[in-house]
Amino acid sequence: MKIPVVKEILSANDQVAAENRVAFDAAGVLVLNLMASPGAGKTSLILSTVDQLPEEVRPGVIEGDLASTIDADTVAARGIPVVQINTGGSCHLDAPMIRIALPNLPLDEMDLLFIENVGNLVCTADFALGADLAVVVASAPEGHDKPYKYPGMFASADAVVLNKADLLEVFEFDVDYFRRGLEMLNPGVPLFVVSCRTGDGIKEWVAWLLSCLH
Repeated sequence: MKIPVVKEILSANDQVAAENRVAFDAAGVLVLNLMASPGAGKTSLILSTVDQLPEEVRPGVIEGDLASTIDADTVAARGIPVVQINTGGSCHLDAPMIRIALPNLPLDEMDLLFIENVGNLVCTADFALGADLAVVVASAPEGHDKPYKYPGMFASADAVVLNKADLLEVFEFDVDYFRRGLEMLNPGVPLFVVSCRTGDGIKEWVAWLLSCLH
């Protein structure tokens, strides 16, 4: 009996996700679902991206965390519209959570919305939010085996960002091995090797993101 229940839950979530997508499209907003392990640098990537955006591109953020407003406070300090979702223990955001958050954002004044999902490489990929793009953020300290260990996450990504590139040598991170894992799961998926600390690779990532706006 559990399998039909799971299907019913996911089906209901997908319906709300479709409704979210209609709202995003009506507002003309490109929406990214950023997924990663805790500490990979999702918030840092958002802020580094915003720093490189043209002035006419207006960003917004939905922050998903188990608790606290730490990341949302950091984003708000930069003058970026942001809403915090605390899941209270749930390991992922879902479409109904996003729908509840939307009235608190000026969607009509945005061009780009980052949804920073809860730090998790397992179930976040299973729950559609209504986003246009699924972006997985990995990082050098996590190791180069993540695509092999979490195939579902990387197989569903529209782009992968490998953060903390300034630490690749320190952690003996094999970028070619990482890339081969991606190619087996998701042939042709864009991979951006970046460092939010030094700024390396951010321009290339932002250029790709801007191309998705048009």
